[in-house]
Amino acid sequence: MGSEMCIRDRNDTPSGERVHIGFFGKRNAGKSSLVNAVTGQDMAVVSETKGTTTDPVRKAMELLPIGPVMIIDTPGYDDEGALGEKRVQKTKQILNRTDVAVLVVDAVEGRTDCDRELISLFEEKEIPYLVVYNKEDLLENVPAAKDNEIYVSALKEEGIYELKEKIAQFGKDAGAERPLVSDLIHAGDLVVLVIPIDSAAPKGRLILPQQQVIRDILEAGGAAVCVKETELPEILPKLSEKPAMVITDSQAFGKVSADVPEDILLTSFSILMARYKGLLDTAVEGMAAIDRLKDGDKILIAEGCTHHRQCDDIGTVKIPRWLKQYTGKNLEIETSSGLGFPEDLSPYSLVIHCGGCMLNEREVRYRMKCAGDQQVPITNYGIAIAYLHGILKRSVEVFPYLARLLEK
Repeated sequence: MGSEMCIRDRNDTPSGERVHIGFFGKRNAGKSSLVNAVTGQDMAVVSETKGTTTDPVRKAMELLPIGPVMIIDTPGYDDEGALGEKRVQKTKQILNRTDVAVLVVDAVEGRTDCDRELISLFEEKEIPYLVVYNKEDLLENVPAAKDNEIYVSALKEEGIYELKEKIAQFGKDAGAERPLVSDLIHAGDLVVLVIPIDSAAPKGRLILPQQQVIRDILEAGGAAVCVKETELPEILPKLSEKPAMVITDSQAFGKVSADVPEDILLTSFSILMARYKGLLDTAVEGMAAIDRLKDGDKILIAEGCTHHRQCDDIGTVKIPRWLKQYTGKNLEIETSSGLGFPEDLSPYSLVIHCGGCMLNEREVRYRMKCAGDQQVPITNYGIAIAYLHGILKRSVEVFPYLARLLEK
């Protein structure tokens, strides 16, 4: 099947599930014109004036055969002045969540030091990249392109179809589907999902990990029974067969663990998300740092989204409370949210990260690498909460290799 940009009204695939394709390059290389040609929309403002794109511009759409993608048009990497430096910094931040990089080069000017610096960054971060020489219509002779190069004209819309084909080729691995829970159950299995409906729950809908788990169970041929933690003891005996697994919101771990018989597997949405995003093993290793915490230690609690904080918020209230109850230490808690993850983690003794449902896998792995490079332990909400409630081993029994690791 050839690649084709297909814009749908229902761009409802979450950002974290989209392949992120970033367009990078110097000012006036034609990035925005090329983005408009690829998307078939006037997504970005185009001008002869250098630096027209001042902030990253994002567009959610579909690129077949990859599927849902996020197209990102970035400011010129050669921007100048104090404001220009901030724009360049934003461009560098975009790299942390870029699955495929498209470097747009002025074909007349050729590669510059700025372009070579960007290529070095792509290679350092192990981002697959494609070099697009724009303005081929101004060349008398178009040179032969290498495998990761292509010559196009955004102005005359020449080579755009071929460009989409190449982007799809480079992005197919990033778009590969990963199991969330489907590989842990069998067709016909019954799975109980424990979903608190409290002041922090969004009105009229379930949160993203809950939606994704239900979908994955259905695709595996299983059945999902959803229940609040307060009704769980009453509902369990009414089921005609023993559930294959119970999956709970992490903040209800303590109560749910007491209500679910030991012969039924138990885990949480956050722990499943940790595996899905590539953080699980590191998170299990990182939780050991909890026992080493001392008075005055700084803890960073990081969330990938920017939801409205509630009075009993899990990240700013519950986890800090459980930490202090468990350790008995006077800890200094700091928080970050959305894309505002600090690059310098050296002040912290531990990072506790959310499930990362709103972040793509590359962004989560970048944060994990930041912590690893600076030798700062990192864990996630589900692992930390299970550990603080004394049920970590039980919560990872769905992954036998982790359960065996904890027995050592």
